[in-house]
Amino acid sequence: MSSVLQGFTKSLAMTFVSEIGDKTFFAAAILAMRYPRRLVLAGCVSALIVMTILSATVGWAAPNLISRKWTHHITTLLFFGFGLWSLWDGFKEGGGGSEELAEVEAELDSDLKANGKTTKDNNSKVEDENKKQKRPFLTQFFSPIFLKAFSINFFGEFGDKSQLATIGLAADENPFGVVLGGVVAQLLCTTAAVIGGKSLASQISERIVALSGGMLFIIFGIQSFLTSVQA
Repeated sequence: MSSVLQGFTKSLAMTFVSEIGDKTFFAAAILAMRYPRRLVLAGCVSALIVMTILSATVGWAAPNLISRKWTHHITTLLFFGFGLWSLWDGFKEGGGGSEELAEVEAELDSDLKANGKTTKDNNSKVEDENKKQKRPFLTQFFSPIFLKAFSINFFGEFGDKSQLATIGLAADENPFGVVLGGVVAQLLCTTAAVIGGKSLASQISERIVALSGGMLFIIFGIQSFLTSVQA
């Protein structure tokens, strides 16, 4: 039980500080300003839950491929590496999240314009019927807004710091606790982004978030190192 609680606590803290002010956080906030919040929240949270489970599964399988001793050492190095990376980003960042918010908004705008060109001049019933028949398979079962929110967040997390850290954490801690903590943190962050919208996102200090995340990763790294020394 203590192993599950430790994995849950570490994953909750790590994911929360990694996702607040992240690119996917800003994307969720902007999408919620343009589309129904319910669909945006469902799409974003579903994507992040799937990614968390996949990452934790990879981390859980890692000790079966290489020894647990080596996975522990790799995890320790990951924590220190991400900690230094986050601290460096924090010292370089400006005070607020306006720049990244504007960057994400510009990317979404360009994507919407590209999609908008393909949806004009479809007024006749015959054309609408033909379009329904040619729709992608998934859109026949899910809302296009849900799929858009899902894809933006899912692919936005690939190779992200939080994904790699989740893999390392699941290799060293109880995977169930890691998944549970990650899901709760993702739900909290995404809900805040969807409800708070652009006004909340613009108030977030990327410097404070990066420095806080860096310090947390360093603390996890020290704890992991001390555990290996005592073993």
